[in-house]
Amino acid sequence: MILVPAVSRFRVEYLREHLERAQIASLALLATPDDMVEPDLEAELLDNAGVLNIVLQRDQRRELVLSSPFSGAVDETFDLREASEFTLLSDAVRCLLAPPGRIIRVIGPPVKGGGMVIEVTLPEDPLRAELIAHGQGIAALSLAISTVAAVLLFLALRRFITRPIQRVAHNMSRFQEAPEDPRRIIRPSSRMRELSEAEHALQDMQARLNSALKQKERLAQLGGAVARISHDLRNMLTTAQLLVDRIDMSRDPRVKRVAPKLVASLDRAINLCERTLDFGRTEEPPPEPRRVLLRPFVDDIGEGELLGAQNSGICLRNDVPEGLVCEADPDQLFRVLGNLMRNAREALENVAGGGIICVSAVAVEGGVEVIVADDGPGLPTSALENLFQPFRGSGRRGGSGLGLAIAAELVRGHGGRLELLDTSTEGTRFRIYLPGAHALPGEGEKTVTSPRNSLLHTPESPDR
Repeated sequence: MILVPAVSRFRVEYLREHLERAQIASLALLATPDDMVEPDLEAELLDNAGVLNIVLQRDQRRELVLSSPFSGAVDETFDLREASEFTLLSDAVRCLLAPPGRIIRVIGPPVKGGGMVIEVTLPEDPLRAELIAHGQGIAALSLAISTVAAVLLFLALRRFITRPIQRVAHNMSRFQEAPEDPRRIIRPSSRMRELSEAEHALQDMQARLNSALKQKERLAQLGGAVARISHDLRNMLTTAQLLVDRIDMSRDPRVKRVAPKLVASLDRAINLCERTLDFGRTEEPPPEPRRVLLRPFVDDIGEGELLGAQNSGICLRNDVPEGLVCEADPDQLFRVLGNLMRNAREALENVAGGGIICVSAVAVEGGVEVIVADDGPGLPTSALENLFQPFRGSGRRGGSGLGLAIAAELVRGHGGRLELLDTSTEGTRFRIYLPGAHALPGEGEKTVTSPRNSLLHTPESPDR
């Protein structure tokens, strides 16, 4: 792109220069009275012009002004008057590739009106020699310029792109070695917009990962502590269970009414401690669905949850239809409803005069929907953003945020879903969808009617 146009321009200037010299040489002839010059002078003029013949066209006449004897014919004619750029480029390449010893004719316009057309005949070898020399100079200069440009480009790329990318890669390697170390989080410093955006994105990712690892470490420590506490608590509860078994033998009617609930509560607590000790498994065990009669099940849960709120004005309204049955693991369903009702009770404890916790249910296509509602002050905005996230979705000070997370996980284990319907200053409503049959219990089928019956093995139906 640089060499060929430069060579072409040099060739045109070379030919035009020889045309001008030829025109100046012809002026010597025009200055003589009889248009005659001595042969020696004619040869000198042609030699100074670098041509063999000069033909000048004036007043519609074409005259051989100066000539020299040469053998051979003209090999090619070039007209510079209307030649296009492409033609000039092509002629320059052909001149470089042509065989030696050629004679060419060049036609062009005279300068300053010294005639109409001027023609010269000249050997092509000197032109080719100067073209090659000029081309070599242009090639060397182009190579030098390209080398300098390449070096500058290399330094610029290394300064503004390669080094920042190497720094990012080095930071990623260092962060990979110790992602818990916050000092290894990258600090964006690039001035290029694209690299700066990449560094900020990497910084955000590393910060999130660092925070997640710290949280996992704290949770692991918490898990170890919970496992140790659960081990000791299980031993204490086992001792308490033995004492309750003796209380259950009492003939006092009030003791007989309360003892089964106490036994069931202790059994659930022991079972929960045993599951906590199996800390290697992070998910809940798969549910063992049974047919649960919802209305008495809700009554028993509510009676246990509201024991400590009898003087606070908080009461339970059970709107579950009589005979409505759902398919669920009784222990896990007890934990789900217990968590929701406990949260509602804690919300109403801060309300003067108490309030109402309402549990309703309805059979829908393919399962049962249970609604747990309260007329409390509603959930705070901070809790709504991470409602079902452990340790982040607590709606009260001092809460762990585990209740709703555990409830949601247990419901998902049944193939259902737990969702917040609405919350405002007028109250909060949660909806539980549990898939499965909801027909009334038939003859010969045992149905769990209360949480304490969940500890008894219920015969499975023949088609299961």
